Amino acid sequence: MTTTIANPTERLVYTVAEAAHALRIGRSKLYELLASGEIESIHIGRSRKIPAPALLDYVNRLREQEVSA
Repeated sequence: MTTTIANPTERLVYTVAEAAHALRIGRSKLYELLASGEIESIHIGRSRKIPAPALLDYVNRLREQEVSA
């Protein structure tokens, strides 16, 4: 099965530093979120990457928590 990307210039994965910057949090806090499983990560070779949808999922969960609180 082949999946096509709507916009091939869209970023698929982020480094830890890039993801932390995108969320406006520190790398240490991001590593905590990764260790707890709140944000998904993958390994490509020896590099840890965070899929773009994982960041969106995390932000959406935070928004849902705010609404329900």
